[in-house]
Amino acid sequence: ALAALAAAYGPGHPLPPRTVVTGLVVQAVACCALRGAVHGRRRAALLRHPHPALVVGPVAGAQRVAAAVLRHPRCGVRPVGIVAGQPDGAEGLPVLTTGEEVKRAVIQNGVRAVLVLGPEARAEQEPLLRALAESGCRVWELDAGCPAYAAGERLAGFPCRLLDLAPARREGMAKRVLDVLVSGMLLALVSPLLLVCAVVLRISDGPGVVFRQERIGRDGRPFTLLKFRTHRPVDEHESATRWSVANEHEMRRFCRMLRRTSLDELLQLWNVLRGDMSLVGPRPERPYFVAQFSQAYPGYAARHRMRAGLTGLAQVNGLRGDTSIEDRSRFDNAYIDDWSLWQDVCILLRTAV
Repeated sequence: ALAALAAAYGPGHPLPPRTVVTGLVVQAVACCALRGAVHGRRRAALLRHPHPALVVGPVAGAQRVAAAVLRHPRCGVRPVGIVAGQPDGAEGLPVLTTGEEVKRAVIQNGVRAVLVLGPEARAEQEPLLRALAESGCRVWELDAGCPAYAAGERLAGFPCRLLDLAPARREGMAKRVLDVLVSGMLLALVSPLLLVCAVVLRISDGPGVVFRQERIGRDGRPFTLLKFRTHRPVDEHESATRWSVANEHEMRRFCRMLRRTSLDELLQLWNVLRGDMSLVGPRPERPYFVAQFSQAYPGYAARHRMRAGLTGLAQVNGLRGDTSIEDRSRFDNAYIDDWSLWQDVCILLRTAV
């Protein structure tokens, strides 16, 4: 029978188109039906046994989000406590203020999810969040106010995204290898251009071609950033505290060209090769402005989880020069949370374009 079947439908006797189409339709219907059945069973299981969760953030906002999630049991999440700096006496879920209370709540309730209300709460509670992630909890960041970023998932109507808080990032070695290879190759290729820029700058604007300045890098550690000097500050205080992009009109024509084309930044390839910076990451800032921005903009301090970069997601989205610091920090944190080596390659190509 098998021999007859093989002879009937061998290479010389292809299947009729109607048979092929019928098989594809049956397969598609069967796949959809099976996927629907599995999805239905999972939703039913979550309704019966929702995942206990902790909400991290200011008490008032956390209670509001917890109440909204409890009103939507189809989310499959059941908040059991609030993690905040201090209680405010409001009614609702219990407020946990110490690490011991959080640990006890996790063990007693079998907590499997953590909902963080925005980057400010994430920055304040980052050590605790990392410890919860290591214990097996999935950490989600929720935007409880106006949507600040595009999110593919929602929880009770709130945009949310899953955070990767693993203590040892797998990409560390791959990212460093990319930095060394590309920065070394680019330094060799652009060295004639750097020499020409240095000579023209020396002739047109006098001595002091290379500008050195302290910037804040990964984990808040300072380093010395190199670039071509496009502005001559009056003293060290002005150099550390003046928002120079606002005074671009005072520069000479060649210096303005260097600034607008970002050629003055090419010396930072040496910082990348040394390991002070990465090719892609949040742009580094001076200590004076880091202190100001960390207080004024939620999530700004969280940018220092990764090495500072020569370019970044914020820069290729037009956030360079005198633009919104809040928008920059949001893009920088989104880049860190969603990091991939392919994303680095895409940002480098967009930067070159």
